[in-house]
Amino acid sequence: MKYLVVSDNHGDRDVLVDLAATYRGKVDKLFHCGDSELEADDVLWNDFIVVRGNCDYTSEFPETIVEKIGEDTIFMTHGHLANVRSGLTTLALKAEQVKATIVLFGHTHEIGCEVRTNVLYLNPGSISQPRGAIQLKSYAIIESTTDRFIVQYYGRDHQPFKELHFVFNKK
Repeated sequence: MKYLVVSDNHGDRDVLVDLAATYRGKVDKLFHCGDSELEADDVLWNDFIVVRGNCDYTSEFPETIVEKIGEDTIFMTHGHLANVRSGLTTLALKAEQVKATIVLFGHTHEIGCEVRTNVLYLNPGSISQPRGAIQLKSYAIIESTTDRFIVQYYGRDHQPFKELHFVFNKK
């Protein structure tokens, strides 16, 4: 299965239109980790699974989602309610409750991925306002196979950041 993950576009609708047009039919699901600052009835949400971020002022977006796709159970939240700036502990406890195999979150605007106890935790960074040590406007694609997670980060031009390619064995 292939999943596109994006977050924190902060009102830049055009970048999401471009992502949807580029990847429609090429990935199994498109996930948006919040802070779109777009309306909940925007037609873009026909393409994306989306959660509410701290800068999304409509209550129509869910705070979290759990999506079961094949062998993957994906838990997604923006991250502000799980205190992700201070670590992944709260997020890990929530993920454990739903037996997640993949956890997606945003909020920090910082690229990051790691596997803990056979669960992939991924922050795609911000597609519009990157922060932290890696100042790249980014999104990620996860390929989940039976035995590994393959993560590749991309720029707004859809070119891969070659140094941001990760392979994690499952179990």
